Amino acid sequence: MDQSLLANNGWDDAIPPPEKPRYLALSRTTDRVLQILLGGDLARLRADSVAESLGMSSTTLRRRLRADHTCYQFLLDRARQYRCEQVLHTMWRPGKCLADELGYLEVNSFYRAFRRWTGVSYSEYKLKNLN
Repeated sequence: MDQSLLANNGWDDAIPPPEKPRYLALSRTTDRVLQILLGGDLARLRADSVAESLGMSSTTLRRRLRADHTCYQFLLDRARQYRCEQVLHTMWRPGKCLADELGYLEVNSFYRAFRRWTGVSYSEYKLKNLN
């Protein structure tokens, strides 16, 4: 292609494209699910009970979350991560206790999630932050 065709052509005076938002606005459903998860007992909250508390079927909840490019499990993981950070900022808890409080059935599942969130193991985190 001729470079002269790609030159100015008066496009410098055009309105620049709008800035992309730094975050995606959440739908009301996604926001309400997060509120329920952050305020509830993570060991007991399941997708079907959250859907019921929102007055919709599990299928509708899945569809609405999918429209926001997310899913219940992702939101649950974020809520667990947030709650974990809040707890560890106030006091140290053994991994087994924290795993139970966050709703993990297996302590090793909590340890894997913790490493995914922080990039370090739970014991490494303890050594770095308790000294």
